[in-house]
Amino acid sequence: MNGDGDKDRDQGMKMEEASKQRVVYMCGYLPGALPQRSPLLSPTTVRLPPNYTWMDVSGGGCGFAMAISVSGKLITWGSTDDLGQSYLTSGKHGEIPEPFPLPTEASIVKAAAGWAHCVAVTDSGEVYTWGWKECVPSGKIIGDKDSSSEKNTLERQSPFLTDQVSPRSLGERSSGGTGSGNDARGGGEETTKRRRVSAAKQVAESSASGDENLSALPCLVTLNPGIRIASVAAGGRHTLALSDTGQVWGWGYGGEGQLGLGSRMRMVSSPHPVPCIDSSPYGNDRSNAISRGSLGEEQGYRVPGNYVKSIACGGRHSVVITDAGAILTFGWSLYGQCGQGCTDDELSPVCVSSLLGIRIVGVAAGLWHTVCISADGDVYAFGGNQFGQLGTGIDQPETLPRLLDSPCLENMHANIVSCGARHSAIITEDSKVFCWGWNKYGQLGLGDANDRNIPTEVTMEGCVPKNVACGWWHTLLLAESPT
Repeated sequence: MNGDGDKDRDQGMKMEEASKQRVVYMCGYLPGALPQRSPLLSPTTVRLPPNYTWMDVSGGGCGFAMAISVSGKLITWGSTDDLGQSYLTSGKHGEIPEPFPLPTEASIVKAAAGWAHCVAVTDSGEVYTWGWKECVPSGKIIGDKDSSSEKNTLERQSPFLTDQVSPRSLGERSSGGTGSGNDARGGGEETTKRRRVSAAKQVAESSASGDENLSALPCLVTLNPGIRIASVAAGGRHTLALSDTGQVWGWGYGGEGQLGLGSRMRMVSSPHPVPCIDSSPYGNDRSNAISRGSLGEEQGYRVPGNYVKSIACGGRHSVVITDAGAILTFGWSLYGQCGQGCTDDELSPVCVSSLLGIRIVGVAAGLWHTVCISADGDVYAFGGNQFGQLGTGIDQPETLPRLLDSPCLENMHANIVSCGARHSAIITEDSKVFCWGWNKYGQLGLGDANDRNIPTEVTMEGCVPKNVACGWWHTLLLAESPT
């Protein structure tokens, strides 16, 4: 659930000296890859198939990891969660890293994964996607879930459509600042969600044709003529794609507004443009931005910037950054992960006005939280904080962006950020790695399974970290070491 990264950094990686060897390290857990094994509590080298060289890491989904080779092959490993769900829907990934079969010989340059779907971009700007069928474009558009006939049809097609329903979608509204009440309510919802997911999985497993019904093979995403996609992001059940001209496209599940189309579109199964610049209002904190002097009245309501430069998907929310460094959010915000000072869902892209005047250059989103970095190297976080994933030192959610002022980040300049489901990671300008949040499976790489609520440095000896990509329960690190 990463952002799309920085294009200049990507180009630089391609021009690296041949004398430096790229290595991928993993920490955490891929439950389907020999589940009797213990989680990797510290960064451990990932063995690459013969005759391949690592280019980049792409994180992965629930139970599988993804990276890209210099030759443009998508390398995957891990297979399934404990009930077989990822195996059914995201492709059959082996325990040993190997090229994933795609219906194209073109080089893969970007890839992303949601809970159980994947998306990849070729060097010619084409997009391939596969996995959970409801995440793969089919040309259908299904409207507001309040329509009983549409809802019944959907639930007959797939029982998974009934999970992860936000209270916001059912008409509940809540506003205000940070508070522990959100966690208590969210905990109850999460318990209900787990029951629904578990029941849905049992239905899938009891069906002999479950593989066929739930999973779609890799297919080419149909876009308008001339559209070239530069990067992609995948959420729990939705996908965003960013074109080389800065236009955002979205498809998949949109019940909480995560597709930014202005309504609770239950399912958008063909790519649609997401209006991000001209039509995007400032958020609820606009008056505060004016009082700080970062927003003048003469600016009106136009979002700073001319096009979108970066995208990220969380579990059920989305984030984009404009070329001017403004950040916009949309989707589910029960924990404040949209950064608008409240817990209302945002159905259209809305500027995070409390960050106006601060140039944001990188962003990542987790299941319930968002982390972004500024051009000055500062780190801001907002949203759910049940496991310390915000890095604020406490477990309270934040509905407005909060600057991380931990002493360990003093004089540090963050330039890469990534989020897993409930953990976060950054790499600093001087190639130090910091992780924090949920650590049940050792995904922080700190040698134990204890959660952290402040950024904590990961020991990396004999190599220089270049990129980090978090999966749901694991973390991948791309590093260079002298040959």
